[in-house]
Amino acid sequence: MRLSDFHYDLPEELIAQQPLARRDASRMMVLHRATQSIEHHSVAELPEMLTGAETLVVNDSRVIPARMWARKPSGGSVELLVVRLFSDRFEAMTRASKPLRSGQSLRLERTGRTVVIEAIPEPGRAVLSCTAPPLSLIREEGSIPLPPYIHRDRGWDEEGDRERYQTVYARPEGSVAAPTAGLHFTPELLDRVKARGCRIAPLTLHVGPGTFQPVRTDNVEEHRMEEERFSVTEGTAAEVNRAREERRPVLAVGTTSVRCLESAGASGRLLPGEGATSLFIRPGHEFRIVDRMLTNFHLPGSTLILLVAALAGREFILRAYNEAVRERYRFYSYGDCMLIG
Repeated sequence: MRLSDFHYDLPEELIAQQPLARRDASRMMVLHRATQSIEHHSVAELPEMLTGAETLVVNDSRVIPARMWARKPSGGSVELLVVRLFSDRFEAMTRASKPLRSGQSLRLERTGRTVVIEAIPEPGRAVLSCTAPPLSLIREEGSIPLPPYIHRDRGWDEEGDRERYQTVYARPEGSVAAPTAGLHFTPELLDRVKARGCRIAPLTLHVGPGTFQPVRTDNVEEHRMEEERFSVTEGTAAEVNRAREERRPVLAVGTTSVRCLESAGASGRLLPGEGATSLFIRPGHEFRIVDRMLTNFHLPGSTLILLVAALAGREFILRAYNEAVRERYRFYSYGDCMLIG
């Protein structure tokens, strides 16, 4: 498979910059794999698109304000994106005009606190020590790490982003990007889905930057995903396994839920517990757990469009994306979604 096989042309004005006033007001393209047909609906109509037998699996990870800015002693600016937390230090992706070095101190812009670079594990990464617990520090100092295609002044989040770039069911903190398919749900919509007869089963996968790293090899088989941590409870494992035994559909909300389910369920049975996954799902993947999927629209040539193509088929998914462009759907994190059935 070549990366160019997963390209489509997207006008920049279709990239959503702001969320809609209501989460469930987004449009929802429905893909019927059996008939290779496409329908156009809204997220508010989702309960009517379900049979009532589905188990919906959602990722309840909460986005942390992981983006921070600091100054070197020389005055130079450094951007930090926290990717891993420890007890008294954190690892961050870094961006600066000149390479950073071990032992260098940085002054954080908002609080004025100092952090010290302990190690440079690789170019563009640093492990930094701090006197405050890292999570409390970034809660005070950090900004919600919106994707670069959502434009904000200097990259700082806006007041509304703190609430809208989280799912309504977000609980454990740890992600550096939102599981965006879940952004469409309101408490009322979840109640309607349950009233339809569907089950809601949460799991946790803390989204890291690897999910969104571009594929830099033309041969997609050579791409390697960064590891991400996940957790599956006994209750969710039992619910999903019961659905599989009863031949009821498992509907994954978002690509992160898919990767967790297919990693922890590689044997065909979902296993509870904690783990890590670097699973790269692409066409040819044999799905063991997931039957259906709700997902946003993804970047051309990304690991995410490869994942949805694995479920829907490359030709069908590209036809759907091209139709979404013609129909002026809103794309990416704050955009519209598709239901693959």
